[in-house]
Amino acid sequence: MNEEEQKRIAVFLEISADDFLSRFCEERNGIIYVRTGEDNFCIFYQRGKGCAIHPVKPGRCSLWPYYNANINDEETWDMAKWACRGINRECSFEEFVRQSETGER
Repeated sequence: MNEEEQKRIAVFLEISADDFLSRFCEERNGIIYVRTGEDNFCIFYQRGKGCAIHPVKPGRCSLWPYYNANINDEETWDMAKWACRGINRECSFEEFVRQSETGER
């Protein structure tokens, strides 16, 4: 996450940016990430409810499921569509790639 995303989320959570970073983030290879829980899901993901910070989620999250790995590799896309209920499982790989190119969602 960039600094603007960090600040935006902190404001949404009504905490300081430093508090947000110390409680909810980790640094790996010089990049700040939101931590994951023991289930390996984002700590802001709530089963049955979705993203607790959806209105201010980081840009990277907004791209899902149109990540390069899913767009460029049909096998990776197939794994993603079965792991994520938000992906239309009836959609062909070709249609998924077309949607990513046109911005049609």
